[in-house]
Amino acid sequence: MTSHTVTSFDEELKAIAGRVSEMGGLAEAMLSEAITALVRLDKEVARRVVAQDKRVDQLQFEVEEQAILIIARRQPVAQDLRDVISAMRISNDLERVGDLAKNIAKRVIAIDGSFDSKKFALGVEHMSELAQEQLKDVLDAYGARDAQAAEAVRDRDDAVDALYTSIFRELLTYMMEDPRQISICAHLLFCAKNIERIGDHATNIAENVMYMTTGVQPLEERQKQDETGVETGV
Repeated sequence: MTSHTVTSFDEELKAIAGRVSEMGGLAEAMLSEAITALVRLDKEVARRVVAQDKRVDQLQFEVEEQAILIIARRQPVAQDLRDVISAMRISNDLERVGDLAKNIAKRVIAIDGSFDSKKFALGVEHMSELAQEQLKDVLDAYGARDAQAAEAVRDRDDAVDALYTSIFRELLTYMMEDPRQISICAHLLFCAKNIERIGDHATNIAENVMYMTTGVQPLEERQKQDETGVETGV
């Protein structure tokens, strides 16, 4: 390649990475605002989160379109090819994070009445903090091309799973003790499940960062706990 061509190719790779980073920032903000809306029962904030999802979807489309063009025009190999493939995979996970944050916001809009947020939503809020930390750290690892930091995020997924199992059992107890709380607890259970899935997507991103930087996909199977506390492979 000529120097001009190499420079142009580098700019294309930086551009696609920039779109992925922008997606990550939006997904982080959507999750944070969705949880704020839930704790405060702020339907206006929830509607704003729902509206933001369109921008995340658009960015994912742009990442995939640019990746396909790069592969067709440049025929990248080795590290460059891993960069492009990882960008597509990560953008797909971030699009799902945006969808899950939107789902939480839509639950807020659907909640009829008020509830004791300190009693019912505290665990969900704490769980979201763990998921947000996962998401932030894995996006930092992507930007820094840091496989070790990504692996550390992957190893932390157990904490989110364990908290989800605890919240699931706690909310079921509330529902059995007071049938009047069934509706709000059901909404919170769905919110907690969405957050648990966000943690899974952060872990997927971590594995793709590891692949991107080392060329090796993690081979060991992750163990996850379901609501019963039984470990299953992922």
